[in-house]
Amino acid sequence: MITIAIAEDHQSLIDGIQLLLKYEEGISIIGTANDGKGLLDIVRLKQPKVVITDIRMPKLDGIEATKVISKEFPHIKVIAFSMFDEDRAVIQMRDAGAKGYVLKNSPLEELLKAIYAVMEGNPYYDIGIDHTLFDNASAKVKTPKSNLSKSEREILKLIAQNKTSSEIADIRFTAVSTVEKHRKNMMRKLGLSGKGELLKYAIQSKYDF
Repeated sequence: MITIAIAEDHQSLIDGIQLLLKYEEGISIIGTANDGKGLLDIVRLKQPKVVITDIRMPKLDGIEATKVISKEFPHIKVIAFSMFDEDRAVIQMRDAGAKGYVLKNSPLEELLKAIYAVMEGNPYYDIGIDHTLFDNASAKVKTPKSNLSKSEREILKLIAQNKTSSEIADIRFTAVSTVEKHRKNMMRKLGLSGKGELLKYAIQSKYDF
C-alpha cells in the first residue's frame, strides 16, 4: 500500500487530489494539512511513503518542510505540487530532497504518474519544467539579485513575507512612498512588470538572500 500525506493551503485542491486517488487501488491518503507544520506532525506520526506538498504555505513552507522530512525520514518520497515553474523553485525543491515536481496547471493525473515513478525510485518532473536543469547534478540558478542594494534586498525579504508597503514602512521606520520607490526600482532591475511578479519573485528568492 502506498500511503500518502498531502499539504496544500487550498482545501479545494486537497479535495481534488483525494477524489483522484479515492478509487486508486493500492493508494491510501492517511493525512492532509493546510500548512507545513501540520504536514510535519502527520509525517512524524504516520510516516507516509509519499508526501505531496505545495511550496508556498503558512507557518512553514514546502521547501523547509521538505528539508526536515528528507533529514529525518530519507526513505519518504516528496513530490512538490506547485504553481511555480521557475527554475529557482524547481532546483530549491530538488536540493531540499524532493523526488518529483508537478505543476498545478497540469492535469491531476500527472500526480498519479509522479507517485508511481518516485515509488519505483525514479525522479518525476512535469513536462512543463525545463529538464535541462538536471543535466548537471549540482546546477544552480543564477540570479540578478546582486544588482539590488542592501535596502532593496531587505525590503524584498519583507515582500516575501507578504507584507504590504504600509507594513514595510512601519517596520523600517520610513515613508510608504520610499518603499514604493524601492519596489519600482527592484522591478526595473529585475525585469518584472508588476507587484504580483515582484511578490512571486521574492517568495522564490527568499532562501538566497
